[in-house]
Amino acid sequence: MPEGHTIHRLAADHNKAFAERPVRATSPQGKFSDGAALVDGRILETAEAHGKHLFLGFGGGDWIHIHLGLFGKYTLGAAPVPPPTDTVRLRLANPESYADLRGPTACALITDAEKQAVHDRLGPDPLRPGDDPGKAWQRISRSRTSIAALLMDQKVVAGVGNVYRAEVLFRHGIDPYRTGRDLARHEWDAMWADLAALMREGVRNNRIDTVRPEHTPEAMGRPPRVDDHGGEVYVYRRAAMACHVCGGEIRTAGLAARNLFWCPGCQQR
Repeated sequence: MPEGHTIHRLAADHNKAFAERPVRATSPQGKFSDGAALVDGRILETAEAHGKHLFLGFGGGDWIHIHLGLFGKYTLGAAPVPPPTDTVRLRLANPESYADLRGPTACALITDAEKQAVHDRLGPDPLRPGDDPGKAWQRISRSRTSIAALLMDQKVVAGVGNVYRAEVLFRHGIDPYRTGRDLARHEWDAMWADLAALMREGVRNNRIDTVRPEHTPEAMGRPPRVDDHGGEVYVYRRAAMACHVCGGEIRTAGLAARNLFWCPGCQQR
């Protein structure tokens, strides 16, 4: 599932390609035909993201709400616009650009009130200006749940996925099995600030890089990471490999139906 930086990048790309201009909206697959017809030819006023949710605003209280889920994919391109395939749930197009959405968990036309309901059930997002980390802290500080599980709970923190979860805990030396109530407020504030910085870089570079300058391949004289997810990381998908910092073995275990990665040497209780 894409992490929050990908959705914020998609919002920025939609604003750049389509905002403040009329767009042609179609549903070649047919599953969103009614919704596409209602916004076809209208001006896309704005695109915004909250966590892993994308909102395309057409004014008058009409929003297309998109959640990619595990299988959703976006293709954005420039003219000439190719013919769509019958797997495209939603196509937005103008003379210069197009965006094709395939296989999302959610693609629905919603009202202002329905959009607000989505925001209300989500936690603060490190990439949304003005979102308060204190709102997340209120839940974390009272919880007996592990901090690793809390970071993945979108009701607590929106937009953090498995990569950022593993990496921010490593960067701050926090054992993933520590309970939320055992975390200090200064530790949470430092993690929030770090998440915001790392995820902003993710938006800018369209990939996740989490290693500090002294641990890059160039600085350490090691080969660069080769992985479909791209980017240089400390522990994510590096099980049984040597830690870049202490040399110990990276471990993995299942937690809440996802694979957790950590370094026992660097992340001690």
